[in-house]
Amino acid sequence: MVDIFPIAHWLQNYQRSIFISDLMAGIIVAIMLVPQGMAYAFLAGLPPQYGLYASILPLMLYALLGSSRSLAVGPVAIASLMVGSTIAQFAEQGTDAYINAAVNLSLLVGVILLILRALNLGSIVNYMSHSVISGFTSAAALLIAISQIKNFSGLDIPRSAPIWESFGYLFDHLTAINPATLLVGLTSVFVLWFTKTKLCCGLEAMRVPTWIAQPVCKAGPMFAVLVGSIIVWGGELDITHNVTTVGMIPTGLPELFTIQLDLMLWQQLFMPALLIALIGFLESVSVGTVLASKRRERIDPSKELIALGIANLGSAMSGTYPVAGGFGRSMVNHSAGAQTTVASMISAFLVLLSLLFLTPLFYYLPKATLGAVIVMAVIPLIDFSSFRQCWKFNKADALTLLATFILVLIFGVELGILCGIGISIALLLYRSSQPHIAVVGRVGSSEHFRNIERHDVTTYNNTLALRIDESLYFANTRYVEEYILKQCAGHSNLQHIVLICNAVNFIDASALETLENLVLKLRDEGITLHLAEVKGPVMDQLLNTTFVDHLGEGKVFFTTDEAMRELSENERYPVNNRSA
Repeated sequence: MVDIFPIAHWLQNYQRSIFISDLMAGIIVAIMLVPQGMAYAFLAGLPPQYGLYASILPLMLYALLGSSRSLAVGPVAIASLMVGSTIAQFAEQGTDAYINAAVNLSLLVGVILLILRALNLGSIVNYMSHSVISGFTSAAALLIAISQIKNFSGLDIPRSAPIWESFGYLFDHLTAINPATLLVGLTSVFVLWFTKTKLCCGLEAMRVPTWIAQPVCKAGPMFAVLVGSIIVWGGELDITHNVTTVGMIPTGLPELFTIQLDLMLWQQLFMPALLIALIGFLESVSVGTVLASKRRERIDPSKELIALGIANLGSAMSGTYPVAGGFGRSMVNHSAGAQTTVASMISAFLVLLSLLFLTPLFYYLPKATLGAVIVMAVIPLIDFSSFRQCWKFNKADALTLLATFILVLIFGVELGILCGIGISIALLLYRSSQPHIAVVGRVGSSEHFRNIERHDVTTYNNTLALRIDESLYFANTRYVEEYILKQCAGHSNLQHIVLICNAVNFIDASALETLENLVLKLRDEGITLHLAEVKGPVMDQLLNTTFVDHLGEGKVFFTTDEAMRELSENERYPVNNRSA
């Protein structure tokens, strides 16, 4: 039971004090989740109640199956953007076809996550480098913020328009901006900023008890909703100034949705669904790992795949769109004192109560306020400092980050991140196709051998020791062969070459063939090839072939020291560039 439901383990020692902590965290997260859920559904092109639907059953299911005590699952900004940009290609917003596509996307995301778990392919996210994810996240957050121009201005900017067209439309219609809508939006931004900064500092200075201060500090979205709704209701701005509001939100529970399966639609949605699944899983595991480490615990990525997969199936059953673990809400959940996933159950229950009794209060909620909630939620995701750090450490990674950022802005989230992943993989292949190879010599009279360009070492006239710092495979064998032959051309008295293989983890068939040809070429020049420090698994590979016999007089030495003592003569002391 515990292996399937981690919550069963936590409930074994559940106490009143733990429940109070979970209750407080659940209330605080729910205060954030209700307005955020509506805003993210709005971002996805769905009616606001669908964000609340996605915050009930999926949260309950994750609470039962998830291995993270603090991860808050539900609607998230980037997934909402990806959902909206994907479905807009196949259906018109506000139609049944649009909602059906969103539900099928949830179902497909859930199925993909469960398939990844069944095939133990959760490590596929390793192909999405930090640079790609950082560039993608910043660009997606910027796209999200820009997409809210229409809600702040009251202009009818096309939803799928590129950013330059959005700005062009804005500049062409500056005189048509609705001042009342802009004022409501900016007021909402101010309320969110004031609550997050000034109000929290004020409460802290007044030494207000934590159990009061924390909910108030995290209730910025709810305050913005209240202020925006009161302004529109009091001034009748929806009538007198055409301020667009949410309108009537249906009261009650979401009905279990009968999914209309469409294999042709699945084919069109597969790649976006795969990206949403991978990005959601990566974000969830990353946040869950960070929060678990604060408790000196670990999460189980395999269980996370199952929990997130089932949560997305629950989202499909609720008739809504994909969910994932949110960074901001998870951090709030943890800092608010969540001890177990009971906190998520409490949040889901409070969202349920909101659907049952509070939806009429959202009638005057201006869409500009929802836009403000979205903008203030994604601004922290725009991280330009990562580029500066990458540039200082590795310029290639920095360029990958920048390229991904630009490509996402130009081509959109799906194609942009695919291009970023492609660049990252191409860069990896390029790096490994030109592996670092060092000519090494003996350090003093020790058994250690180091790069002659970095240390004062002893080398030999008749023996050349080369350390290859990469596995050998089809992409780099020509480079390795050319490097070795070039070294041979510069040593007239050379009789032996020792390849030090302590960094070689595997040798593929192409590399083996190249080594066999290299043995013959060196033999024609009177040079014998030897190997040293070959790892066990690699040696097992070689013993399954005729390569060792193919070496002829060449040997496989256990250590480099053994090889140099047996083969070398006439020591010489080169002038080295000592740098480390």
